[in-house]
Formats: sequence, structure tokens, C-alpha cells
Amino acid sequence: MICLKRHPWMFQAIALMCLVNVAYSLDPNRPLSQYVREYWTTESKFPGGAVNAVTQTNDGYLWIGTDKGLFRFDGFNFAQISFLPLAADSNAPILGLTTDANGNLWVRAQGKDVLYQRDGKFQSVAYGAEPLNSHVTAISKDPNGAVLVSDVVNGTFRFKGENPERVATPQMLPGSSPVISVAESLDGKMWLGTLGAGLFLLRHDDVAAVNTTFPERKINCLLPISKDALLVGTDRGLYEWNGKDFRHEDLPSSVGNLQILSLLQDRDSNVWAGTDRGLLRLNVEGASFSQEREIGGNGSFNALFEDREGNVWVGGARGLERIRDTVFMSPSYATGSHFEDVGPIYVDAEGRTWFAPGQGGLYTLRNGQIQRSTMALGNDVVYSITGRGNEVWIGRQRGGLTHLQWQNGTTTGQTFTEKNGLAQNSVYAVLESRDGAVWAGTLSAGVSRFYNGRFTTYDTANGLAGNSVSSILQSRNGVMWFATSNGLSSFSNDQWKTYDTRDGLPSPVVNCLFEDSDGVLWSGTSAGIAIVVAGSVRIPLQPEILREPVFGIAEDSKKGIWIVTAHHVLQVPRETLLADKAGTEDIREYGPADGLPSSEGVNRSRSVISDNDGRIWISVRGGLSVANPSHLTSNWPPAIAHVQSVMADGAVIPPIDMIRVPAAHKRIRFIFTGLSLAVPERIRFRYFLENFDRQWSEPTAAHEVAFTNLGPGTYRFHLVASNSYGEWNGSETVTQFEVEPALWQTWWFRAALGVLLASMTLVFYRLHLRRLTQQLNLRFEERLAERTRIAQELHDTLLQGFLSASMQLHVANDQLPDSSPAKPLVSRVLALMGRVIEEGRNAVRGLRSADDESYDLGQTLSRVAKELLIPPGVDFRVVMEGMPRTLHPVIRDEVYRIGRESLVNAFRHSRASKIEVEIEYSSNNLRLLVRDNGSGIDPQVLRAGREGHWGLPGMRERAEKVGAKLRVWSRAAAGTEVELTVPGHVAFQSHPSSRPRRWLRRFSAKSVAHEPQGSKQR
Repeated sequence: MICLKRHPWMFQAIALMCLVNVAYSLDPNRPLSQYVREYWTTESKFPGGAVNAVTQTNDGYLWIGTDKGLFRFDGFNFAQISFLPLAADSNAPILGLTTDANGNLWVRAQGKDVLYQRDGKFQSVAYGAEPLNSHVTAISKDPNGAVLVSDVVNGTFRFKGENPERVATPQMLPGSSPVISVAESLDGKMWLGTLGAGLFLLRHDDVAAVNTTFPERKINCLLPISKDALLVGTDRGLYEWNGKDFRHEDLPSSVGNLQILSLLQDRDSNVWAGTDRGLLRLNVEGASFSQEREIGGNGSFNALFEDREGNVWVGGARGLERIRDTVFMSPSYATGSHFEDVGPIYVDAEGRTWFAPGQGGLYTLRNGQIQRSTMALGNDVVYSITGRGNEVWIGRQRGGLTHLQWQNGTTTGQTFTEKNGLAQNSVYAVLESRDGAVWAGTLSAGVSRFYNGRFTTYDTANGLAGNSVSSILQSRNGVMWFATSNGLSSFSNDQWKTYDTRDGLPSPVVNCLFEDSDGVLWSGTSAGIAIVVAGSVRIPLQPEILREPVFGIAEDSKKGIWIVTAHHVLQVPRETLLADKAGTEDIREYGPADGLPSSEGVNRSRSVISDNDGRIWISVRGGLSVANPSHLTSNWPPAIAHVQSVMADGAVIPPIDMIRVPAAHKRIRFIFTGLSLAVPERIRFRYFLENFDRQWSEPTAAHEVAFTNLGPGTYRFHLVASNSYGEWNGSETVTQFEVEPALWQTWWFRAALGVLLASMTLVFYRLHLRRLTQQLNLRFEERLAERTRIAQELHDTLLQGFLSASMQLHVANDQLPDSSPAKPLVSRVLALMGRVIEEGRNAVRGLRSADDESYDLGQTLSRVAKELLIPPGVDFRVVMEGMPRTLHPVIRDEVYRIGRESLVNAFRHSRASKIEVEIEYSSNNLRLLVRDNGSGIDPQVLRAGREGHWGLPGMRERAEKVGAKLRVWSRAAAGTEVELTVPGHVAFQSHPSSRPRRWLRRFSAKSVAHEPQGSKQR
């Protein structure tokens, strides 16, 4: 083959460039059959017909042009795309797809205008005043992202943005054959392949036939692969242009002649060719061919495309196929029914891989060739393999311990059993230590050490933790370690030490042992991982997935720890796990999607190992697999999260400027997807609804979420997705929406409702106040009538009797001579009766209420000073504030008596030089304040009153009867204050009819001071 044999430098140079720039692509060293494939065929999951073109836009969606129209694929579902209103027929065959430098999609439909999509809307492409019509025969993209379009009538154009540039007219090409393929190389050369006139090169506005001796006239596809190299696909095979002439690519004879219909160069230097009979791959390793009948059938492969994750998409006559690389490679010759339960693995110094199937026997794998060992093992099951140099030791299920040695192409073997001193013929674990001794751990009889031709056995009687030994390891300091079903044991300097659950092991059943590059001892138990450092056992903080039974542990060159459990194959950073920081997001899980036959581990000694080349070999249910961690990348392309639709109670809400959800809807659903096309079923989502959720959700595989009974307001729905490899390295998608308020949720409705409630509350309060006032007035009237009756009774009976007796006694006194000894006694009785009569009159006066409407409380209190004959030098004044209002007679009398009592106490006991009365009429209450600057009241007297005196208690009782508040404050040498506050609805007989009158009264009120005669003026 010319390209591969005569010019290997071309593929090597391409491979070097791709390896430098991109770490994720298809491994060129892997056989074509070892790639993972998935098919979407017209008979099953693919709604389109034959696939003619495939491309991917910047938003991550895959676009497929078929005979039945244009389809969009998100890794889960195919959606047919309509071109309305630009094109009435959305089922028109799509012949070509590409994207420009801005990520816009360009569509070439049969018999239709060329369309491009911008911001989700399709537009017709035009050069000049007319759109590109059905005469377009080819469409592609140049190295800078400009779109190249060839038209039979108008020639070939280059579109940079919206500005078309004509690069060739139809007259520049000889004949009338249309251009059906166009490509441009990195040095600016444009290649034009025609339907029947051959290949042309356009340079500096000059078009020339590339080689008049080129035998092919029909050029199906073009692929520039270097500055001077071009691959040309024709109906009679593949040609290479090296800058001077064409050379036909010689394909394997088993393939025969192929019609090359599409070409693709991937990031790892593989060249893929879609043919009329299958798929061809070319690289430095040679040519590989696969018929791919699942999607090709008897048809052709017209479309090839590599997406942003390195997957190759193949379009055939029967559907679509995805080809991708995997972390693991499972050789087909090491899988199948006989190799379903591969157990131990060992890689010797010559690169041979030794492995033993669960069905029995021993096999070696080298250079892709598998060979069965015939050294007297028969079908005995091999439990363990170890070795050094040119020898291996094999632990067998029934046959004891076998030693194989090869030299100069000759292999010899020797077997040791119980007859030779071995503890038991069932040897489950075997290890050759650095001193040349071979340790054989048995199934139930302890461990035997073979050294200098003899066996020494150790069991529980000697200090071994258990007689069932599952793994043996010698640490770098020479200590021997033994994993048993009853704990972990170490042996050094003829001393045994045992570790069990009391020492920190998560389980007494220890399945495997491993020492990492820093000397840390790892033990895999039936309940997770434990580590031993400096003789101490510690369980690192680990997610639940690592608490399963652990069957194998290994370390790669990047310090990644590979752990195989009963149901999972995992990789976790060593330092993260040791630092107790390993979370679910730090663990990478592998399974069948990564090339493994399954993810179920095998409980055998050394079922997971790392060879000298850094590869990880793993035995799982279903076969043997190997991975090269050095090819793994930790920065796979991120998943692109999209909110596809928003629904309210089942109805889709169209997004305009901002999504608005009507108030009547109770259930809001977000339907979303994540674009990572390698293993889309592994994509997980996390979401957060701003102004509703407190934190991000847990990762979920669900593609929708619903929120119910959201209140009115603006919300922002945040969505992020992990890619196919579990990495959360993508940016979040934010969708803003507004829930419109219902009528009862609008601000004006709530304000009106608040005003209404406040008004109703005020009305009910006023009604309640009026009812209380009426009840108080009734009670006061009753009290007033009762007092009047009592006053009348006193006046008409008792007081009149005293007056009559006094008058008669006066007559008798007048008749007594002055010298009568009874005269002084009668005079004293008359004086006493006069005082009693005066006090009775005062009592009657007190019981009767003044009927004068102009009764002034301030004036009556100012007259108290005259009645008490205050000493000179006392400054006494009465101050009134506010507009005086008519008081209820009972309230007026009680206020007067409390005020009088306060003044009497101040004049008689305080020795004050200043006494002041304040009377305040306000809209809400009547306030009386009596203050002096005298000697104050003793605190004890203030609290309990003075024995035999009822002034203060009487004042409190009177205030309580009328519903008033009385406050008495006093301090030695600072004076006393007595404050009485009576609610307005209790004190006043009538209220203002309107608020304006109340405010008018407030502003027109003046303070009036009453200063009685004899008081000191200020």
C-alpha cells in the first residue's frame, strides 16, 4: 500500500500533531473490532432513512441529514426539524451539512434553497439578491471555518459571515460537469472534484487540472491531510496526491476494489473511509476493514464525522452508528464461556500475561496470541500465580503447588503436594519472597514456607490469624503479611502479630493486600478498605460504594488507586482517599460502556495487577480486560446542559423574552438534557431553583423536575450536568421565568384588602368603644342616681334631725344663765354639732354632682388652695392644655377628689415651695398631673399606705373604679408626682364627629394657667 509503506512519515507526523493537541480520540493501535459500537437503525430506534451527512453545532447537538429530512440528536432522542416557514417540505432529503466559524448550521437540501440556522431559526442563504437555489451541488468548510458552496449556475463561493466571495465561476472549469466535492488545504489551495471531468486545483484565481494523466473522472470526496498531501475518493478506490502525482492506495486483497464515498481524518491520525461495502480505517499500523452490516446492509456509507469528544459517527443506508474508544480492552480471545470467570493474573519479565479461567487450565497471552499451558495441569483450577525472572509458581485447587521454569525454549515443571510436606493440596495464595522462599497459603490449613527444599507450616497455633489464607504480601521492609478469613497477620523476626476488628479492621474477612509506591499497606476486606501505616490500622473516610467486599487493589503511574469490588470497578486518587476527602465526585466508575465484560469482580488472589508498562489488568465476570491509564485524560469535554422545554400543568410555555407562567397553573415542569454523546446514559444532573431551593439537588439521572405551588415572583432555574466520565466540569445553564400573580396575589389587591381590613377593624373598634361607653354611662348614671338618693336621704333625715336638735339645744342654751355649770358643756356640744352639721353638708354636697355644664375642673382645683389657707411663699399654679371638654359627672367628681387629695397631701405634708397641677385634654384621654418639689413620700408608705390613713389607697380605689390609671412617683428630697390618666371614651360625654375637627381643635387649643390669689407668681 503506497500511503502506508512508501510514505509512513505522513501518518507519523499527523499522529504526533494530534497526540500533542488532543488526549481523547480513537486509539490507532486498537483493532477495529475492539472499538465500542452503538447502532440506531431504521428498523429500531432511528426514524430517518439513509444517512447522507452528519455534523455537530457548538451547543452539542448532533445533526443528521437523511433521505427523510433533518434530525437532531441529543444522545437519547431524535427530533425531526421543520424548516417552516422557509420550506414547506421538511421531509426533503438532506444532502449536505456543515457548520461555520460561528457554530451556525448550514443545510443543503435536495431541490431547496441552502439554509443556515442562527439563534434557533432557519434563514435562506443568498449571494446578491437571490438565494442559493437547487443548483447547489457541494458544500464544505475551509480550515478557517468559512463555508464553501459550489453552484452549477453561479460557480463556487466562500461565505465568511454574511459576506459571500466568489472564488470560481463555472466558465473556469472545462466542460459542463458540476462540482460535487470541494476542499481547501492549510496553504490555501482549493480542490474541486467534479462529477465527470476529474480534479482541479484553484490557486490565485487560476483553475487547472491537477494531472491530465489521472485516470479517474468522478471525484466523490476530498480530504487534505497535510500541506502537500491529499486523499481522493473515487469509484475505483483511494488515491493519494503527494504534490507531484497520484498514487493508488493498494488495499488488502481480501478487501478488493472499493468505491470511496466519504473520508475523515480523526484527531489520532486515523483516516476513515466510507465505502460502498463497509468501513475502512488507515493508519501507520496498516489497513482495517469492517463491513458494518448493521447500518450498511447492502447499501453505502455516505457520512463520516468526529464529534467534540472524539467519537466517530458513521452514516449508512440503514441508519447511524457511533464508534468510540474505551478505557479497557477485552481481547475477544480472552472472553467467552470458557473465560467467564478468569481468576489470577501474572505478567512475567518477558511480557507474557499468565491467567487462569475459572473453568480450569492455565493460559498465556503475548502479542495478541493466546496459548494454553500443557505442563501437567490438566483442567485443575488455578487459584494463584506468582513468579520471578524465568519461573512461575502456581497454586492449584487440588494439585498443590506447581513450579514452572523455562530456559532456551524448554519449559520444565515440578509439583509439590502434601506428600512433600505441603500443608494442604488446595493452595489459594502463593508468593515468592525476596530471599527466594515460596509461601503457599492454603484453603484451610494455614501457610507453608518452602525454602531449601523443605516446607515449614504455620497455622493458628503458631499465631496466624486464620487457617484460610487469601492473599500474601511482602512489604518493602521485609515483613510478611497474610490476609485470612479471621483477620490480618504479620510475620517478622519469627514473631507473629494479628490485627482484627478491635484494631480497626472494618471486617475480619480480609480478601486482598497491596502495598503502594509510598509503602502504605492497603487491605481489602468484605466491608471495605483499611490501611496499615506504622503498625496502626485506619479506615479512610470513603463513600458507600467503597464499603462493598473488595477483591483487588492496584496503583497506576499517576498514583490512582484501582479498586475492584463485588459489583464495581473503580479508580480514585490515592492522596484524596488517604486524606479522607474522597467523595462520590472523586470516584470514576467503569463498566461495560468502558470496554469491560462486566463490573463484577472476581475473588481470587492477584485478580487486579499493574504490569511493568503501567497497564492495569483486571479479572471480572465475563473475561479479562486491560487498561492503559497513561492514555486517560482528566479533562474530558464537559457536558452541555440544555433546558428543552418548560411546561405548566402539561401545557408547553413558549419562551419569548422571558418565560411567563400564568397564575392559574400549579405544577411547573422543566424538561432538560445534557449533551455528552460518548456515554449519555452516565450523564447526571444537578439543579437549583433560586428563590425556592436552599441548596443544589443530589445528582440524578432523571431528565425532568417538577415544582408545585410556586408563589408569584421571578425565579432562576440553574442546571448543570456531568459528562460521560462523571466530571462536573461544565458551566451551568440558567433559565429565568416569572410566575404571574393571581388576582388575590397582586400588590394592589393586597393593599386594598389591607385597607378594607383596617377599616373594618376600625369600625368594629368604634362600635365596641361606643358600646362600652354606653355601658359605662349607664353605670355612671345609676351610681349618680344612687348617690343623689343617698344625699337626699341624709339631708331629709339625718341632717334635718341634727339641725332640729341643734336649734332646740340653742334655745336651751339661751335659757341657761351664764353662771350655770352646764353652760360650758352645752356650748361645747353646740360647737360639736355645728361641725357635724357642716361635715354632713359637705358629704351631701359631695354626693350630689354639680349640674352646671360650665363646671371647670381647673377652677375647682385652684380653689383648694383658698380652702386650705396655704402658707405664703408657696408657688402654686394650675395649667390646662387642650380644649376643655365636658366630662361625665361621675368621672369629674372622682378626678376632682383624687386631685384634691393629692393637693391636700402636698400642702400639708410635703413642705414644698412649688406645687403645680397640669390638666390635659387630648383626643384619647384626660390627664391630671400633680407635682411638688417637697420632701417626698417614704417608700414603705408609698407601697402600703400609712396605718390609719386612707388617702393613697382611696385614690387608687377611685381610679380603678372608673377604669383610669394612677401612677405615683416619689423620691426623697426630689418631690412627688401623682399622674391620673382616664381614657377619653370613659371621661368625655361626647366625641368629635370627624377627624378634621379633632385636628382643628388640637391646633387651636391653648394652655391656660389658673393662679389663685395669694400664690407666688412665676
